[in-house]
Amino acid sequence: MAELTERGRRTRQRIVEATGRQILAAGIGGTSLDDVRAATLTSKSQLFHYFPGGKAELVRAVAEWEGGELLAAQLPHLEDLSTRASWEAWRAALVDYYIGQGRWACPIGSLANEAAVGDPELAALVADTFRQWASRLAAGVRRMQGVGEVDAAADPDRVAASILSAIQGGLVLSQPLHDPWPLEAALDQALHALDAPAVRT
Repeated sequence: MAELTERGRRTRQRIVEATGRQILAAGIGGTSLDDVRAATLTSKSQLFHYFPGGKAELVRAVAEWEGGELLAAQLPHLEDLSTRASWEAWRAALVDYYIGQGRWACPIGSLANEAAVGDPELAALVADTFRQWASRLAAGVRRMQGVGEVDAAADPDRVAASILSAIQGGLVLSQPLHDPWPLEAALDQALHALDAPAVRT
């Protein structure tokens, strides 16, 4: 695709964001290009101008955008997970991202449920977001270990995986209830791994 003008970039981004909302509400299978056209008031030719690969290319663009938004929403906290207080600040920012903005589901988690079956390239994009996220959480655990706040025997990668699992599971319960408490409870339980005292020798 030729380089876009500023107006073209805005239009393309508007299509990506509208598609993201549709997918979050109805899933990939429940989102058609006609739905996207209706939501964005774009023609078929416009849609294929920005996404010549059709729906698959559009959904991949959504995955890239949603992944970037998810990680950016956790900054600067995600890069400063060195104290228990900084983890609590991160937790609050994450809950606000999902719940305060009306996001009762994880866009990346929603894509993950469907991505692996039909589109390996999409699955790889989703997996990369989770890897980046887990890597930053694990780095925070290592920082806590470095100052003696978390037991050195703890596996940072496993702690990070358990926290991500708690987020996704908590959101599954929060979504139908439209209430943040299952997400908050799951996160609180997962973060107890940071409270195990370091073993002094």
